[in-house]
Amino acid sequence: MEVEKLSLASQIEYQTAAVVSKSLLAKKTGNITLFAFDKGERLSAHTAPFDAFVHILDGKVEVTISGNEYELHSGEIIIMPANEPHALLAIEPFKMVLTMVKSE
Repeated sequence: MEVEKLSLASQIEYQTAAVVSKSLLAKKTGNITLFAFDKGERLSAHTAPFDAFVHILDGKVEVTISGNEYELHSGEIIIMPANEPHALLAIEPFKMVLTMVKSE
């Protein structure tokens, strides 16, 4: 396996009126994905069967989990529990790392 040092925020770029994603790691036990959302872009409410760790790299986002809203800024994290409805809205352009942890 090749080991590489990365600056996460520089690994993905914003695109106008779009959500961009880039997979960094995909394993049976979980995934790590980078996302870049332009201002106003959203991910509508949905559930996932896995816990998800969200780390904001840049910008500002509103995360809604089970009807509760959280405003996150660069450097902050939140955990979205498995099977709980969650949604994201870009208050301003933002980048995040999403780490999905799969249970047995």
